[in-house]
Amino acid sequence: MSDFQVNILGCGSATPSPLRNTSAQVIDYRRRLMMIDCGEGAQSAMRRMGLQFSRLTHIFISHMHGDHCLGLPGLLSTLALHGKEGTITVVLPESGLRIMKEITDYFCREPQLEIIFQPVGGNGGIVADLPSMSVEAFPLYHRIETYGYIFREKPKQRHLKGDMVNFYNVPVAMRPLLKEGADFVTEDGRTIENRLLTTDPDPSRSYAYCSDTMFDERVAKAVNGVDLLYHEATYGHSLVSNAHERGHSTALEAARIASLANAGNLMIGHYSKRYTDVTPLVREAQTVFPKVIAAHDGLKIDLEKL
Repeated sequence: MSDFQVNILGCGSATPSPLRNTSAQVIDYRRRLMMIDCGEGAQSAMRRMGLQFSRLTHIFISHMHGDHCLGLPGLLSTLALHGKEGTITVVLPESGLRIMKEITDYFCREPQLEIIFQPVGGNGGIVADLPSMSVEAFPLYHRIETYGYIFREKPKQRHLKGDMVNFYNVPVAMRPLLKEGADFVTEDGRTIENRLLTTDPDPSRSYAYCSDTMFDERVAKAVNGVDLLYHEATYGHSLVSNAHERGHSTALEAARIASLANAGNLMIGHYSKRYTDVTPLVREAQTVFPKVIAAHDGLKIDLEKL
C-alpha cells in the first residue's frame, strides 16, 4: 500500500463527457483522503476507484467555475446521507464562501457531519497543517480568483542501525531522539555521533496541482522542486491564442513551467473535449520536458515509485 498516492477522478475541462469527468482528484496519504476540486459526479468516481467516503477529511477547491466545484454540494450531501461522522474541511476561494455555504446549509442538514468552510485569499499560504504533511495554497492566473495547492511531506525520521544501537546499549527512551538527529552520550561521557547510529531518512515527497491558469513564471517559482506537478494542458500550442483568451495553458506551456520549476515529473490534464487522443499533447510537452504523464480518469500514481 502506497503512503502517498494521487487518484485521478476526472481530467476533462468545461463539461463531463463520455470520455472524461470534469476536474477532481483525491490524494490518499497514509489512509487520509483529501480531494482537490470537485467536478460533477465526483462521488461516483470515488466509488469506482474504491475510495472510501469515511476516510475523506479535506476538500480543496481551486476556483468557482462549475467544472471544478459543482460536484461539491452533491458530494457533501452523499457523505451526510451515508452517515459520515465528524468533520470535513472545505478550503475554497473567499469569493465563493457565501454561495457555497448557503447551498450546503440547505441540502446537508444531517447533524452527524460538521462541514467547516475555510476561505483562502490573497497570496494563499498554509491551509492545512497535518501531522506528517502540510498543504499550501498559492495564486494561479485565470479569469477569476484561483489557487493551486502543494502537498508536502514533512521531514521524515532517520532510520536506526539496530546492531549499532544495541552495541552502544542505547536506552529505549533515547531512541526516538536518535531518529530526530541527536547524538548519544554514553554513561562514561563519550559522544557517539548520530551518523554512526542511524542512516538517512526516506525522502519527503511533494505534489502540486495547477489548474486553471495561464502560463506565468510565478507559478514555477511557487512549485519549485516538486516531485510531481499536475499542470493543465487544455490546448495544443497551435491554439495558444484560444488558451490565453480563456485563461488557460497549452501543453507546451505546461512543460515550460515544469522545466522552470525543476520538477521531477509532469502530469498534464484538463483537456479540451476536442482531444479524444492526447498523444499529440504529450509529445508536444516532451519537446521541452521529457518526463510527461498523461492524466486519464481512473489513473493512480504512487509518488514513491516515480
